[in-house]
Amino acid sequence: MAVRAAGRPVLPAVTLDDVLRARTVLSGVTRVTALEGSRHLSRLIGGPVRLKCENLQRTGSFKVRGAYTRIAGLSQGERAAGVVAASAGNHAQGVALAAALLGVRATVFMPVSAPLPKVAATRAYGAEVRLRGQVLDEALSEARRCARATGAVFVHPFDHPDVITGQGTVGLEILQQCPEVRTIVVAVGGGGLAAGIATAVKALRPDVRIVGVQAAGAAAYPPSLAAGHPVALAKPVTMADGILVGRPGDVPFGIVRELVDAVRTVSEDALAGALLLCLERAKMVVEPAGAAPVAALLADPDSFEGPLVAVLSGGNVDPLLLQRVLRHGMAAAGRYLSLRLRLTDRPGALAALLEVLSAADANVLDIGHVRTDPRLGLAEAEVELHLETKGPAHCEEVAAALREAGYRTAG
Repeated sequence: MAVRAAGRPVLPAVTLDDVLRARTVLSGVTRVTALEGSRHLSRLIGGPVRLKCENLQRTGSFKVRGAYTRIAGLSQGERAAGVVAASAGNHAQGVALAAALLGVRATVFMPVSAPLPKVAATRAYGAEVRLRGQVLDEALSEARRCARATGAVFVHPFDHPDVITGQGTVGLEILQQCPEVRTIVVAVGGGGLAAGIATAVKALRPDVRIVGVQAAGAAAYPPSLAAGHPVALAKPVTMADGILVGRPGDVPFGIVRELVDAVRTVSEDALAGALLLCLERAKMVVEPAGAAPVAALLADPDSFEGPLVAVLSGGNVDPLLLQRVLRHGMAAAGRYLSLRLRLTDRPGALAALLEVLSAADANVLDIGHVRTDPRLGLAEAEVELHLETKGPAHCEEVAAALREAGYRTAG
């Protein structure tokens, strides 16, 4: 069966039976990932919240489900020609592992900006990696050219029925693990995961509400849904490289439009806060894209009904990005305090300042001491301090201790 969007080509349909067949194909290959409860998020929305931990899937994300399903469906002749893919990281690793398990040669194109750990992991799974372009769309173009030139099969990250059916097995697992589920929240990039989950879940439980979440700087679905067809963004930007997609796929778009109840957007600050919460409260390492559903819950908890399942779609976070996100999240939570102070330029003045900070239980992360500057008086020095605190209340206590000791903030 196929469906036609008005004025657009006939697109293949994806059915529950397809997803059930994919589950058989993936048996013994992918993990049935855990469903973990979250007391903090449950209190927030006023109902049970569970986390579907695809960050603990093989290769660190759900992508291996669709990649393996797609490659396993190729003929012997197609397998002999090899496969080509393009990805910022997670699909790359999924294709690399799937191809290795099936004995197929894989070439993966990745943007030059792809996180180094994802590049290294893709190579470690056995794929040939070629770095091309600044963004995923450019890498996709290179991959398609390579497929045409070599006869290899192009494995799209989201715009193919087999990929969507593989991702849909996440939905089957959710229904088995949480049969009472009322809401499923899932990150959306190109739309393959949301489309697959919606196909499986709506066929078995049409009453379940499915909510997609996009990063505000790379949210192609809202304007596309409004227009009735996929619309390309000019310059999508987000730190969530797993959902940094400038245009919805034709196949998943039709499914999302039909079956997904809403698509929301979240800010970069919300993504950072959600990632930090996953680390601190759930003890889960997730990438920004994987934290997007949690960000949506934090942004508007009253609009969600439990029992709810939030899909943590991936955990392949660049350590450098994680470091920046953690520092930003701690600053937003009032855990850092930055000050510039003037003090008398005399021996022991800096030591006296540090004694005040020590007594206030503030941890000095970084300090800069300037004694020669036209802005300073002859007997003045300026100190720039970066402190770690216990939160907003402690910041006020530290500032009060400094004022009481006679220190004034520099202009």
